[in-house]
Amino acid sequence: MMVLALVALAVMSCAKIGMPEGGPRDYTPPMMLRSNPAPGAVNFKGKKIEINFDEIVTLKDQTTKVVVSPAPKEPPAIRAQGKKITVEFHDELEPNTTYVIDFTDGIEDNNEGNVLDGFAFAFSTGDHIDSLQVSGMVLRASDLEIMKNVLVGLHSNLDDSAFTTLPFDRVSRTNGRGEFTLRNVPPGEYHIFALRDVDGDYKMARTEDVAFLDRVIVPSTREFTSQDTVFTFDHRIDTIMTATHTEFLPNDLLLSLFNESYRSLYLKKHERESANKLLVLFSAPMPEMPKPRLLEPTIYSDDWAKLETREGQDSLVYWLTDSTLIKADTIRMEMSYWHTGENDSVSMKNDTLTFARKNSASERKQQEKAAKEREKQEKELAKLQEKLDKLRSEGKDTTDVAIELHDMRDMLKVKPVLLELQTCKGQAEITDSLWIKTNSPIGSIDMNGVHLEKMNSDSTWTAVQLPTMVPANEWNVYRYVAPMRLEQNTDYRLTIDSLAVRSIYGIACDTVRTTFKVKSEEEYANLHVNCVGIDGKAFVHLLDRNDKVLRTVDVKDGYADYYDVLPETYYLMLVLDRNGNGRWDTGNYAQHLQPEEVYYYNGGVKLKRFSDITLTWDVNAVTADKQKPEAIRKYHPEERNNKLKKEDKNKKNGNEEEEEDEFNSNGFMNNTYSGNKYDDVKRGVVR
Repeated sequence: MMVLALVALAVMSCAKIGMPEGGPRDYTPPMMLRSNPAPGAVNFKGKKIEINFDEIVTLKDQTTKVVVSPAPKEPPAIRAQGKKITVEFHDELEPNTTYVIDFTDGIEDNNEGNVLDGFAFAFSTGDHIDSLQVSGMVLRASDLEIMKNVLVGLHSNLDDSAFTTLPFDRVSRTNGRGEFTLRNVPPGEYHIFALRDVDGDYKMARTEDVAFLDRVIVPSTREFTSQDTVFTFDHRIDTIMTATHTEFLPNDLLLSLFNESYRSLYLKKHERESANKLLVLFSAPMPEMPKPRLLEPTIYSDDWAKLETREGQDSLVYWLTDSTLIKADTIRMEMSYWHTGENDSVSMKNDTLTFARKNSASERKQQEKAAKEREKQEKELAKLQEKLDKLRSEGKDTTDVAIELHDMRDMLKVKPVLLELQTCKGQAEITDSLWIKTNSPIGSIDMNGVHLEKMNSDSTWTAVQLPTMVPANEWNVYRYVAPMRLEQNTDYRLTIDSLAVRSIYGIACDTVRTTFKVKSEEEYANLHVNCVGIDGKAFVHLLDRNDKVLRTVDVKDGYADYYDVLPETYYLMLVLDRNGNGRWDTGNYAQHLQPEEVYYYNGGVKLKRFSDITLTWDVNAVTADKQKPEAIRKYHPEERNNKLKKEDKNKKNGNEEEEEDEFNSNGFMNNTYSGNKYDDVKRGVVR
């Protein structure tokens, strides 16, 4: 018995306890097995659709991904339950109509999240089902970013008003790659639109993002054949097979999404932020500067305030300079400004604004606390003075008390308020200007008190003649610059005398002394861009890795030239400047005006120090959907299956390779053609 027990114990100790290993990871999306009614059914009279799959499925973001076309008045109830998705309509379905339930990329399997991309279910309430389709891609007009979950719709009513007054005849959504396919479209002529439908009415509002094509599209089909070769296992030709395919056209539509930047013009608020500062805030930048006229108190000078604008002309700050206004408890002014009325009409409105002086509870509390503290200190000061007088009358030593009294008097003195001032220091770029910045609006600069010197080769200093400093831009009240070019590879010394810079309230700066050095030209690079394929005026943005504009130059004689650029990797964006105003302009649907076209150079430009590079850029060489470099894209769509495969590959030791398709198969004679040319080219199905 003892031997049997030992043998049993040995066997148990050798056994491994754990969960059994599963099979390989699932990379395949769910597959539809059956449905009620069948796909493409005609003469459907019910209100409920049931679709069964081969595995448990979920619906992801169905409110932004799933769309029914034509849209019923009340959205249907769409649910995923186990391996089944049900769609229940609340409205009576229109007779003799083809309906499409477009799930876009909203269906996933429950375990791995594999996406069933481009799945749609169609049926008809009549005796035939429409079968044409159109497809393409939606990009944001201003920066060529792909636009996902955007409505794309067709109107058979070709009047311009249809987009703003009628819901779409046929509608779909873009997937995670910005691609769309409008399925089961009846024959006819259509206008096509894209819409970020914020209010959910399937119609354009002026505040929503939109895209449109100026031409009429006519859905059609084209038959074509392709051949594929079947090999034997010893790589000899076995069979050459021919297949016939149907291509749905158009399949390469490109819609540029833009926002008209329309906002109703009205006065949002006005308030007195402090005794010397009035704020007037509008809903949007004004077409022209509003015109104020003081009513109370009466001021006869026009120079009663210094104006600061924030974010264009939608936020105005009036820094009061007249002491009568600053002391007044209430200020009333009449202001004329542009205002949006009924039917979006814009006219000048006259309004009376009242600014009451604030004195909040917290401010009063702080003032009371400060007054009590000062009263306490003055009492202590009086006691010390009495003590000092007593010691003197008694002929005793007064040194310690006298020192304590002196220190307390210094503490109670009102210290002068100085204007805070910042300026150049340390390293300066060769493109920098001499600048100063203050914490209060600048009233005056005495250039006789501003001294700039440069170091000579013999380490001596020479005075540099300075031009009058001016605001950095038209409405900047804090930052001033000296319009001059500093010399490269040079040390400078700047001295600003006390009282040289004053605020609009007469508060002066203290003495400022600083040194800085301008970098050498050898630390920079020059870039010359030969722009090919443009017609008309254009400018080019130099971008950093965050797609942020660093510098902009006009295209002159076909070239955009950048001088003195720091060595780094940059990116380029060109804008066709139709109106020559030097900025990108959006579109306008009512005026049939498309947004100005933009192009990205398809790659980064790496500049090295002390280099001079010329590159040629044909802006039409790469299609719009492939222009923007991946490194600066804000959104990077990635197939779920590819992501899972990468995760699995990263878990390996690095010695194993993924299995290769020995015969370079592309699923010949299977349903490989999506109908969207952008997607098919990307997957290598068509070229």
